[in-house]
Amino acid sequence: MQIRWFAGAAHAAGVTQEDVEQQQEGTVREVLGRLRPGAVTVLERCSFRADGRGVDADAAWPSQAAVVDVLPPFTGG
Repeated sequence: MQIRWFAGAAHAAGVTQEDVEQQQEGTVREVLGRLRPGAVTVLERCSFRADGRGVDADAAWPSQAAVVDVLPPFTGG
């Protein structure tokens, strides 16, 4: 599975994308926080997409997805 980090989330995580094992235990926010502890604060304000569809931060990790996007708040559109 590929995780794509955008804008401020990428800065906090220290990467723009990475490949991880699909099978993870926990919610979307928990898994991403374990993978990138430096991004935990930013993850509180992010939205998430799995294969182009919105995913709640407290939902179970989308282990069937190919791509998870981490999107910080955007301004101006």
